[in-house]
Amino acid sequence: MTDEHAVWQEQRGRAVAGRAAALEADRAAEAAQASALLTDFVQRAAERGLTPSPLAAHAFDGRATYRTRLRGWYLKANRSVAVGEDGRYYVLSVPASVRARFRGAQLAPSRPRLVVGAGGGDGETMPLAQLLERRLDAEVTWP
Repeated sequence: MTDEHAVWQEQRGRAVAGRAAALEADRAAEAAQASALLTDFVQRAAERGLTPSPLAAHAFDGRATYRTRLRGWYLKANRSVAVGEDGRYYVLSVPASVRARFRGAQLAPSRPRLVVGAGGGDGETMPLAQLLERRLDAEVTWP
């Protein structure tokens, strides 16, 4: 390998690492903004008397529904995403599992985004703030 080629590879590696770091910083800033929206939602829901309900998860194939230990508020009518009473964002899709059928599904919070569904490819995107407002406006009549 020539010296020029080695220098080029090193520069390219630094550029890629710099771009990755910038992208991660952008995602972290977005998650912080979205988390603030979620925290505000939980507070406003409590002020309006909207009690959290048990959250269920759905298998990726859509054939099974599993209970979880979480309580919160569904944000979409299809019950695919929710805000937990802890103010964290949950995607309610899990792999199909016999164990989850009996013990319930274990869900970890997801990194929230300001646009729900962004990058999902199904074309169903909506700003998080709009989903939260819709949920608050629906009050107890949520589907």
